[in-house]
Amino acid sequence: MTEHRPAALSDRERAVLAMERRSWPGPGAKERAIREQLDLSPVRYYQLLNALLDDERALAHDPVTVNRLRRLRADRESRR
Repeated sequence: MTEHRPAALSDRERAVLAMERRSWPGPGAKERAIREQLDLSPVRYYQLLNALLDDERALAHDPVTVNRLRRLRADRESRR
């Protein structure tokens, strides 16, 4: 019996996670980088990021970043 392996993350998905690992000097720098480096609108970027936080492949690829962002998201949701 062969083991089913989920497809690897795409280059764009890995780039989104890499963007989240970086620190940003001030307001606007991250949004500018999202547009210039990933050719995405910030809204689309955050939609992709949110989906990645629920993706086990992303957790396997970068557990530190994904778990940190999951905690931040849970904190925001608990304050609503």
